[in-house]
Amino acid sequence: MRTGTSRRSLIAAAGAAAVPLAWASPASAEPGVALPPATTEVTPLRLAVSDDALRDLRRRLAATRFPERETVADGSQGAPLQRVRALVEHWRSRYDWRRVEARLNGFGQFRTRIDGLGIHFLHVRSRHPNAMPVVLTHGWPGSVVEFLDVIGALTDPTASGGSAADAFHVVVPSLPGFGFSDRPAATGWNVPRIANAWGQLMARLGYRRWLAQGGDFGSVVTHELAKLGPAGLAGVHLNFFPIFQPPAGDPPTPEEQASLDQLRRFFDDGAGFIYQQSTRPQTIGYALADSPAGQAAWIFEKFLEWTDSDGDPEQLLGVDRILDDIMLYWLPGTGASSARIYWEDARTAATPNDFRVPVGFTTFPGEIIPTPRVWAERVYKSQLIYYNKADRGGHFAAFEQPAIFTDELRAFARLLR
Repeated sequence: MRTGTSRRSLIAAAGAAAVPLAWASPASAEPGVALPPATTEVTPLRLAVSDDALRDLRRRLAATRFPERETVADGSQGAPLQRVRALVEHWRSRYDWRRVEARLNGFGQFRTRIDGLGIHFLHVRSRHPNAMPVVLTHGWPGSVVEFLDVIGALTDPTASGGSAADAFHVVVPSLPGFGFSDRPAATGWNVPRIANAWGQLMARLGYRRWLAQGGDFGSVVTHELAKLGPAGLAGVHLNFFPIFQPPAGDPPTPEEQASLDQLRRFFDDGAGFIYQQSTRPQTIGYALADSPAGQAAWIFEKFLEWTDSDGDPEQLLGVDRILDDIMLYWLPGTGASSARIYWEDARTAATPNDFRVPVGFTTFPGEIIPTPRVWAERVYKSQLIYYNKADRGGHFAAFEQPAIFTDELRAFARLLR
């Protein structure tokens, strides 16, 4: 979820190749997954995390020193001890990293250097000749694994009885400082810079007309792309509202007031991670880099609170899929670097809302703050060509409800094909 200067405004408004384990990134000498230096060429990447790295993970998990149990009967003090213990034990004794590693390698992973930084991405081309390219952007605490269950349906709709006219070529990059992208070694990798890098990435892949989609911080990057209007961008689709001061207008409708009330509750009771990561990301980074249980709890809390699962993301997503996402923070050691996107955003002035391409928006009922249509209309004005309310799903839309997410992206894209 995004923060920064927008966060402060919102508070006021609501107040109303094979890679062994030995880090080789220029950004750090600490342990992690070694990656070959990226070049301006698009270079295939095949992950092969060392057995030593996985043994070290299990050793650390076995040695976890847990805190005492919370003194409440719910999650109001954070991720409950019993739930975290079960997650950690599953991770130590039953989780299979090789399963998701093979899946990532099977899709096709690549790295390329853009603006001095190595960017990791999945790239899956459709077999259908008129497929529309799309770049899908995750946020925090997400990763490229959020999109693994939509890639097949997007690239080959006919395999499940759909139409070839709905096919996409899919590009899924890891944000700078996340996953297997490089960790920035200096300040300045803010949202406008990331959006510009995505425009360069799509051009480097040879795409002359393409779409962009995003949720969480991915929606902020995608929102920025709509303002930047890089060559070939034909439209953007969002599933999270990236403007945290609700647009001024008439007295709020009941729907708006409900969202404003939810917004207030979130900043009163659920935004501690925002303040920590936007002010002192380095400090929290020590715990996240050293303790896999700490990294797991930091992320698992958000699956507990932000999924449309009645507080049971393990049942909705499966424990292994939750851990797949956590592994993309633990293995490359990106606890601090991923948190810094909040620090950068808090120090970046918002650019004017001058949108150059059509916009589509889908709001999911389990979202942190569901977005009324009138808010999207006030921000995107005549560029808003698609708005819909999904029946199910929360903050991690593609991860939670891949079929609904796919249908929404297809519906928006049909307006622009």
